[in-house]
Amino acid sequence: MTGAMGMWVVAGSLLAGLLAPAWADGIYTCVDARGRRLTSDRPIIECIDREQSVLTPSGTLKRKIGPSLTADERAAEEEKQRKAVEERNRVLEEKRRERALLARYPDKVSHDKERQAALAQADGMIDSANQHAEELVKDRKRLDLELEFYKDDPSKVPPKLKRQIDENVNSIEAQKRFVQAQEDEKRRINVRFDEELGKLRQLWAQRVTPVATSTPASTPVKR
Repeated sequence: MTGAMGMWVVAGSLLAGLLAPAWADGIYTCVDARGRRLTSDRPIIECIDREQSVLTPSGTLKRKIGPSLTADERAAEEEKQRKAVEERNRVLEEKRRERALLARYPDKVSHDKERQAALAQADGMIDSANQHAEELVKDRKRLDLELEFYKDDPSKVPPKLKRQIDENVNSIEAQKRFVQAQEDEKRRINVRFDEELGKLRQLWAQRVTPVATSTPASTPVKR
């Protein structure tokens, strides 16, 4: 009897050794769509659309795995995650820009100063263009005087004079376009600084820390 019992113990140990690798990753269990309780040593295909529990060999819950997604569901989930990452990055970038804006313009005085500097630069370019346009107008008057000599016979106007008149006309038009472009730039400058100022007012207000009111300690009663 003792020898037979020993053989059964050895056989049981061998069987346990053979089965152990099969359950090494855990025991998968679930209830399928038909209400059946299924168990396997690997993810159960019948429960691919529902949650599965992974148990240890002793029956303790090891983890749970969610239902597998279809190709469309997986694509939708990936798109959702991509948008979440983009939104997170957008918020981080917005915070970075806000910090840079506050560092550049700690108060309204500094912001107004830079606005005026940007507008003054555009005004300076407009003044230069207008001065150049005035010189071109003077040149045109001189060219018109020369042209008077050929009013009786325009066919005799020298090619050089014709070319100078054409260049003068083109230059005056170019100066007008340049001045208009600078006027447009001034409007863009004001729009940009107005938008920045609206944002800065909020940031400046958030930066102000309210003074905390502390409750004074009670004075001990003298005995």
